[in-house]
Amino acid sequence: MKVKSSTPTMKDVAREAGVALGTVSKVFNDLPVGESYRLRVEQAAQKLGYQVNSYARGLRSSKTGTVSLILPNVTDPFFSFMAENVCLALSRRNYRMLLTVTGSNPSFEQQCIRMVEQNKVDGIIGLTYNPLLQVNDNTPFVSIDRNFSAAVPCVSSDNYAGGQVAAEKLIELGCRRLLFFRIGSDVAGEADKRGVGFQAACDLRGVEHRSVVLNDRDGYGPFREYLQEHMPGGTPDFDGIFCNTDRLATAMIDILRQLGQRVPEDVQVIGFDGIRHFGSGSLYCSTIAQPVPQLAEACVDTLLREDRSNLPSLICLPVSYIPGGTTRD
Repeated sequence: MKVKSSTPTMKDVAREAGVALGTVSKVFNDLPVGESYRLRVEQAAQKLGYQVNSYARGLRSSKTGTVSLILPNVTDPFFSFMAENVCLALSRRNYRMLLTVTGSNPSFEQQCIRMVEQNKVDGIIGLTYNPLLQVNDNTPFVSIDRNFSAAVPCVSSDNYAGGQVAAEKLIELGCRRLLFFRIGSDVAGEADKRGVGFQAACDLRGVEHRSVVLNDRDGYGPFREYLQEHMPGGTPDFDGIFCNTDRLATAMIDILRQLGQRVPEDVQVIGFDGIRHFGSGSLYCSTIAQPVPQLAEACVDTLLREDRSNLPSLICLPVSYIPGGTTRD
């Protein structure tokens, strides 16, 4: 005895809506159809509980409707905010997001590229830390802050200008002995320009400045030691610090206060990213804020562009300074 399936089909939707099966197919595949027909089909589908089989439709069109986002982690508020905005930008275009957290593991990142080559996702947006990452020219891929080749578009904030603004703001607020602290990966990227812009602005203004650059593996210990060594008699020989991330800036502010220094009265601090506390929405520190929603939109627009024959190698978006209580604005 054959048992009738309780799952509604396109034929059921067509019968309920009083339209041809082809009309239902056009509606579900976003093809032109009269608005009255579209409404009837959508109402019938909702009444019957019909769900479009995106996977089967993807097999027919060689599209999955899914884009992979590669991030090193989502514990950092900047990365989680980026993930949220990429997801929203994709949803507005009827795409799903597959989030891959790699822990900065190069092999995991390469596996994600293979997913595209196996047609499991339609493209990749990635912030990666693999200097040897192999990306084919025909692979839909958009990089965040990393330059692979002219064939792989890179979307980034204007890091160089951000470093300049940070230096100029500290100088404007009275600082004359500046420090630049950086911690991060050894892999070269657009974010390295933060320090370059900062130093260029200091040189132009004739202001004393020093840099301390460490790898993630080193941790914050060496920064603490440096600060202690440059506080003879408890008085710092510096009065302003620019950190390459808000996360580092927050850690340095805690260390300064543990060492008896007042922020911003004794030492002013500016970070980079523009991350905010959960709930209150307040900034962690004075910061050079990245335009994350616009970065996400640029990534998605570039990745999904139909004509990929003339993509820009670098899309650079402006940053802005926002006071957050760690400078004397």
